[in-house]
Amino acid sequence: MAVVSWKEILLLTGLVVGCYWNSLSCGFVFDDVSAILDNKDLRPSTPVRNLFLNDFWGTPMAEERSHKSYRPLTVLTFRLNYLFSELVAAFYHLLNIVLHAVVCVLFLRVCRLFLDKTSSLVAALLFAVHPIHTEAVTGVVGRAELLSSIFLLAAFLAYTKSTSANHSIVWAPIALTVVLVAAATLCKEQGITVIGICCVHEVFVAQGFTLPMLLDTLRRVLQGKDGFPYAVLQTLLKLIVLVISTLLLVIVRVQVIQSQLPVFTRFDNPAAVSPTPTRQLTFNYLLPVNAWLLLNPSELCCDWTMGTIPLVESLLDLRNLATLVFYTFLGLLAYHSLRYRHSSARTVIMALSLIVLPFIPASNLFFPVGFVVAERVLYVPSMGFCVLVAHGFKIVSHKGPLKKISWLIIGVLLTTHAVKTFKRNWDWESEYSLFTSALKVNKNNAKLWNNVGHALENQNNYAKALQYFLQATRVQPDDIGAHMNVGRTYKNLNKSREAEDAYLVAKSLMPQVIPGKKYATRVAPNHLNVYINLANLIRANESRLEEADQLYRQAISMRPDFKQAYISRGELLLKMNKLTEARDAYLRALELDRTNADLWYNLAIVNIEMKDPSEALKNFNHALELNPRHKLALFNSALLMQESGEPKFWPEANRRFLAYVEEEPEDANGYFNLGMLAMDANENAAAERWMRKAIGLQAGFRSALFNLALLYSQSKREIDALPALDELLRHHPEHIKGLILKGDILMNHKKDTRGAKACFERIVRMDPTNVQGKHNLCVVYFEERDLPRAAHCLEETLAMAPHEEYVRRHLSIVRSKMAAMSAAGQPLTSGGGAAISAEEEKPERVEEGPEEEGRGADAVGKGNGEEKNVRKSSAESLGGVGQSESLDSSQSDERTTGKSTEEIKDIERKRAAALKRLEEIERILSGD
Repeated sequence: MAVVSWKEILLLTGLVVGCYWNSLSCGFVFDDVSAILDNKDLRPSTPVRNLFLNDFWGTPMAEERSHKSYRPLTVLTFRLNYLFSELVAAFYHLLNIVLHAVVCVLFLRVCRLFLDKTSSLVAALLFAVHPIHTEAVTGVVGRAELLSSIFLLAAFLAYTKSTSANHSIVWAPIALTVVLVAAATLCKEQGITVIGICCVHEVFVAQGFTLPMLLDTLRRVLQGKDGFPYAVLQTLLKLIVLVISTLLLVIVRVQVIQSQLPVFTRFDNPAAVSPTPTRQLTFNYLLPVNAWLLLNPSELCCDWTMGTIPLVESLLDLRNLATLVFYTFLGLLAYHSLRYRHSSARTVIMALSLIVLPFIPASNLFFPVGFVVAERVLYVPSMGFCVLVAHGFKIVSHKGPLKKISWLIIGVLLTTHAVKTFKRNWDWESEYSLFTSALKVNKNNAKLWNNVGHALENQNNYAKALQYFLQATRVQPDDIGAHMNVGRTYKNLNKSREAEDAYLVAKSLMPQVIPGKKYATRVAPNHLNVYINLANLIRANESRLEEADQLYRQAISMRPDFKQAYISRGELLLKMNKLTEARDAYLRALELDRTNADLWYNLAIVNIEMKDPSEALKNFNHALELNPRHKLALFNSALLMQESGEPKFWPEANRRFLAYVEEEPEDANGYFNLGMLAMDANENAAAERWMRKAIGLQAGFRSALFNLALLYSQSKREIDALPALDELLRHHPEHIKGLILKGDILMNHKKDTRGAKACFERIVRMDPTNVQGKHNLCVVYFEERDLPRAAHCLEETLAMAPHEEYVRRHLSIVRSKMAAMSAAGQPLTSGGGAAISAEEEKPERVEEGPEEEGRGADAVGKGNGEEKNVRKSSAESLGGVGQSESLDSSQSDERTTGKSTEEIKDIERKRAAALKRLEEIERILSGD
């Protein structure tokens, strides 16, 4: 066996880089979204053990909606990518290119076992540039193929060393083979098929048997004429070890998926649910279709489901001729390779084993899979194809007249394939480019129309997306997901009536419940989200809340483990103020998934509404234990600690707010609440810094501006408060407390009676019943020495607030002053006075908590058909898992809190200060 030289390694690597370097500019598309962007198993906050409990997409294997694809080693490489580069797509693509180059080098080493140096290099070069590999290399999720292939080839190379020079068994390579097979299987399921390749090599290559020889040996043993030869016994022993190892791996795999196959629908694989003979004819026809893709990869498509390949429903269908030709050719090759012992036969049998055995799990012949054709599963079978092409080249090139022609054909083939691969990579640049390129190949696949719509939807181009979704319903009228997409898009276009009609059509297409039959086994779990989406739509109408609840309960009755239905119903019950039922809904969801931080957060929100802050804080802490960077849990738990009034909680609240602003550095609410905590702790410098940060991020932040001004006022820096108040009133001219504080500062510190009067008059115009504003305006009249008007004003104020003793007392003082001046013959429009100060105000707090918004991917193309719920305040629940989070602080108001002992003492101090100020005013009014 010739080794691989450095020149050959550099040649292969350079060719791979040349073909695939443009894939570095591609993003995450198609299945990458679910496997990378939406997969929590990649995040450092997720325990590594979860990788071995969840499927490839991050769904627990125990859940029925799981895809049952168990590839923890592949996910581990994604996690390492995330550790070093987070979600920078170029680094994920770069690693895929490196892995493809490694596969090419290993494949060259394997080819050297049964091809000469030149032919094996031709096979490796063809494999490196073949366009069928773009899905496996340029699609990030194709890494499962690459990793599995590396271990598969390494296992085969290890096994070839299991026979020593004296033909005895060497067990170390066999043990290594078993370990590498297990690793290949943990990267992708088809890795286990290398055991079959090893068996073929052992029997027909290493031992040199042919089929006639094996049959003759078996006949002799059965007739008792001869025993098993020693070589045969050795072969049987090695094969038994391999077979037992395979069975153990299969048993472990079956246990991992809990003896359940994933749920596929007729939309994923129409032939799988078709009757006999349509199912058998179609599945067998798919074999020549795959072979044609290897021979002529000119029209490639990222998705071959639904109506891409029409069903073969009759024996008279001409496509059956393609099936017949394929099996005839395959049979002739097998007959040639199994009958003879020469090197050509050995090469062909190994090529066939590489083509056939790794393809069996994806062939649909033994069990249905979730696709019709998938180009990525041809990654390993293409190795056998490349060996056959190279072997044919070897035969032809040894014939003198055809030598130059054969080299010319190989040169043209490699060049055209390399160019096609390079151009095909650009299709994977974005989801829009990928799915539009697929539509050029096939317009009968509703899923492709849906996915172009999704790509446009992600660009907020809802009107154009709707056209593609509607076309999907025309191509496949019974596609539930397409009608759900139409409904969601109408909703995004604020056309609620049309959205409801579309959801009702989708709902009418759902299979009816059959008593005694498990509903979930006959329908895609994501399709059940039609009930969630429809309920979420109609619950916007307060009169239809019960109707929405009925839809949630219907979804739960169809699938008792439907976690999203419990979550959405809990939110609705919270809105209906059915707090106990809402709590029970979330507790039921937690029974299904106790590792979901969002569910603990939702339960905490219910606890807050049930006036149980201690339990709420406990559940917020549960959420943070599962996800220490859960932004809403950080914010609202810190707010709860702050509102408790207990100083012992303030350091932890401060830490959580700091952690929150680290996650959301552009959200002004986080900095504002840090400022409020600092004010509570009398840390004025820190409070000022945080308030200014909040104002800098959100111009016109009402609460931050007012509390900054209040901070200055309490710190005896009243003049510094005026710019903050001016900005506050510029953005919020109706802010009454700001007007009162400004009027107080203008009157008492700037001696600007006219400015103060304008403030108080504006208050009275906006709210004629405002006692404080009216009272202070009366004092301005007194300051202007217009006693009759001041008295009349105070009389009106007293009429509005007859129980306010200080107004009655001030009116009495003014009347006494007027009587004294009349007795002295002085004019009643002259006199002196000072403004009555505004009552001290408790700092404003943000009333509206964080608002979280999210929209899930649809059922088509991304494995998730649910439409996530919008969360607008801390009074509601989160609404779903895996949602994107944003905060909106545009709506803020005062927060009413419970009074702690410290707060009561603070209020008493302020009240004493206010009474003292009133006494000073009374002395002024009395003329003392």
